[in-house]
Amino acid sequence: MTPAAPLEARQVRPVGPLVIAIEDVAKLYQMGEETIHALRGVSLNIHRNEYLAIMGPSGSGKSTLMNMLGCLDTPTSGRYEFNGQDVAGMADDELADIRNREIGFVFQTFNLLARSDALRNVELPLIYAGIAPHLRHERARQVLENVGLGNRIHHKPNELSGGQRQRVAIARALVNRPSIILADEPTGNLDSKTGIEILALFEDLYEQGNTLIVVTHEESVARNARRIIRLHDGLIASDGPVN
Repeated sequence: MTPAAPLEARQVRPVGPLVIAIEDVAKLYQMGEETIHALRGVSLNIHRNEYLAIMGPSGSGKSTLMNMLGCLDTPTSGRYEFNGQDVAGMADDELADIRNREIGFVFQTFNLLARSDALRNVELPLIYAGIAPHLRHERARQVLENVGLGNRIHHKPNELSGGQRQRVAIARALVNRPSIILADEPTGNLDSKTGIEILALFEDLYEQGNTLIVVTHEESVARNARRIIRLHDGLIASDGPVN
């Protein structure tokens, strides 16, 4: 994958209001008699209009932090607020509601329904949100057009290329107009050319005012962001702008 363009050649948007506030968050897992310290007191703030990458080697706590940010897990201790709401103390159904309304997920493996066409796949979050059929059809169609798939809305995943499947997944992440888009290794299953196209789409989304969090082990992917958080042994080793 080619290196990112120089930062001075790319737009750096002013940040907006605080979306995520994490303070002294720890996460412990019990594996038999052994206690695993996945996170050891992590503190960070994420604002609207940011484009940041989270990096770290295997075992660094990267996946645990991603799950925490995505409200897929809760901390053992510490404070986590999402748009001013105390997430750390929420029940499972409350977390599910936050995930559906506020977070758009993009996965390495796309996670599309094989028997449903692109339109139906993108509509899914709107179905869970109780949006009327005619409204969700129109919104899903519009988002697919926005990611360059207006002529592929009735194609099923096996009729699409890898890059097109990832665009469907990105459209699904966008359709509920979430506070953040959380992408886990979004180019991991793509060839270099297609990966560059997806990163260009992320750049467009950022310039349109979306908040992007990309979890990756690839330096070339991370350097497309405007801020990189590096984890090591459950701690933030560094957190700063791309330079």
